Amino acid sequence: MFEFAWPGLFLLLPLPWLVHSVLPAKRQPAAELPVPFFHEIKHLQHAARPALLGLNRKHLPYLFIWLLLLSAAARPQLPSVVQERPSTGRDLLIALDLSSSMLHSDMTVQGTSISRIEFVQQWLDSFISQRHGDRLGLILFASQAYLQAPLTYDQQSIRTWVQEAQPGIAGNSTAIGDAIGLAIKRLRVRPAEQRVLILITDGANTSGVMSPRAAAQLAARYQIKIYTVGIGSQATVPAQQLIDTAGLELDERSLMEIAALTQGQYFHITDSTDLSHIQSTLDKLEPSATVQAPKRYFTELYHWPLAAALILSMLFVALRSLRAYRQLATAREIN
Repeated sequence: MFEFAWPGLFLLLPLPWLVHSVLPAKRQPAAELPVPFFHEIKHLQHAARPALLGLNRKHLPYLFIWLLLLSAAARPQLPSVVQERPSTGRDLLIALDLSSSMLHSDMTVQGTSISRIEFVQQWLDSFISQRHGDRLGLILFASQAYLQAPLTYDQQSIRTWVQEAQPGIAGNSTAIGDAIGLAIKRLRVRPAEQRVLILITDGANTSGVMSPRAAAQLAARYQIKIYTVGIGSQATVPAQQLIDTAGLELDERSLMEIAALTQGQYFHITDSTDLSHIQSTLDKLEPSATVQAPKRYFTELYHWPLAAALILSMLFVALRSLRAYRQLATAREIN
């Protein structure tokens, strides 16, 4: 059953009648034929037509159109089923390394060699789409760290920004400590059991003002749990390429230390077969749920009475114009 959002507007229903009663009628000069018993005829005509609240039959179309306009202004709505947005209470930040070494192609998916950034983008696209009820944010870092997306329920936007991320846009080196520091700034205001950071990198800390160890100790103080993900394998990289590409060597010891200090876990990914373990572990993150008030959804119906009022107005004007045209034609025939 539909309902009105602003039913108080129906109090304006007698407004045209009040205006008509208060304001004087407009007088139009016209030729008059003197009739001795004109007032008696006028009285008989009004007596023969039943009145409604002081309005005769010719006023009913206007009253009906006015009622339709008020109905549209009162916003008729059709309420739908009350829905609750699922929420697990997790605030999860993803810090993604965009140093130039992420362009190195040593990852394997279904027997095909792809770059590290392409591999991470495919994994994160699947991972983010499964985080129903979580608030997600995105930090991109290389020589510098910056917040690409604050914590939000808009998972589609996060997935789009991950796919559009390109190595080298923030420099060629790796500032792991600064990325953790930026995450601390964003997560420290959230409830303690909801603070989670996933740090994805393929190198060692070679830039930034904060060391990874100091940042991890500060994160532990704020009860932020950090899951570190190392991408690529040092053993598969030729020695000459290690020299040519700065930051390509993975500092697993530092990433393990960061995870241990914050009671997180370290994962090393070299191909698609390593994803099952990290996926199952991250799926077990179960902090306390955040209770959200139910939200009601409505379908607006105001366009129906508004369209009806417009159609009736056009029809009423057309009928009056046709009547006036016929009277004019009759008068010309008489003349």
